[in-house]
Amino acid sequence: MAYTYDDQNIFAKILRGEIPNDTVLETEHSLAFRDITPQAPHHVLVIPKGPYVTYDHFAAEASDAEIVDYTRAVGQICQILGLEEDGFRLISNAGRAGVQEVPHLHVHILAGRPLGRMLDKA
Repeated sequence: MAYTYDDQNIFAKILRGEIPNDTVLETEHSLAFRDITPQAPHHVLVIPKGPYVTYDHFAAEASDAEIVDYTRAVGQICQILGLEEDGFRLISNAGRAGVQEVPHLHVHILAGRPLGRMLDKA
């Protein structure tokens, strides 16, 4: 599948410093920041700095260094926020059916309250 990256999406603007964010962690290849409309007491978004649309796009085209950095950044956020004991949810939406709102790979780390079932049976 061919991916077309929109460099005017809100996360690209955040990476360029055009829009401020509440940074939790920044690494060579990743940026993690608090969601502006949190759905849980802890709601952090983790994005790669590269132009990747979805997780499968990232997995197919990112360098090994980017993949390792991104994966470790997610783990570091969980440690920084102390989520290991009570648990957390990690979500990455992709495409229209996955209800992806921003066309830049991002994972949501949600924690701090019971989150309920992931999906209702339908």
